[in-house]
Amino acid sequence: MPVQRLNHAVLYVRDVEQSVAFYREALGFEVVMSMPGAAFLQAAGSANDHDLGLFQVGADATRSEAGRTSVGLYHLAWEVDTLEELERVAAKLTELGALVGASDHSTTKALYAHDPDGLEFEVSWLVPAALLTDEVIAGRTRIRPLDLEADKQRYGATTRGGVGVSVPA
Repeated sequence: MPVQRLNHAVLYVRDVEQSVAFYREALGFEVVMSMPGAAFLQAAGSANDHDLGLFQVGADATRSEAGRTSVGLYHLAWEVDTLEELERVAAKLTELGALVGASDHSTTKALYAHDPDGLEFEVSWLVPAALLTDEVIAGRTRIRPLDLEADKQRYGATTRGGVGVSVPA
């Protein structure tokens, strides 16, 4: 039985309240359940019980060394529906001082950011299947700087991303 999709992710964080505030402001997540030292958040429009779990380990916890001196998770990636929304998220992440990169992977337009604990996440828009030309598919081997203005002109600011790729047609 193949995996269909990621249902939720759980992160260890230093301060659960600080992390909740960040994910609420940066990505619009809402708390659906909490208890001392833990919170469960849901993305707007999600039908999942929760999309992100946060467990507090305390202020003395060290920064994750995953990818530097140990194995571990590199980042989580969340999709947005439109390039207009990706642009809004880019502005919010910039305002919060969290945006650390923006890349054009040809079939995926991606922002990279760090949460208050330095854990990396990605927010992306996927080119819909109907717009995947041979040129776009061939471009996956190159990573270029993200140019949202050019992408909005090419694909449309409100074109629903991922249709036929990660979202049923």
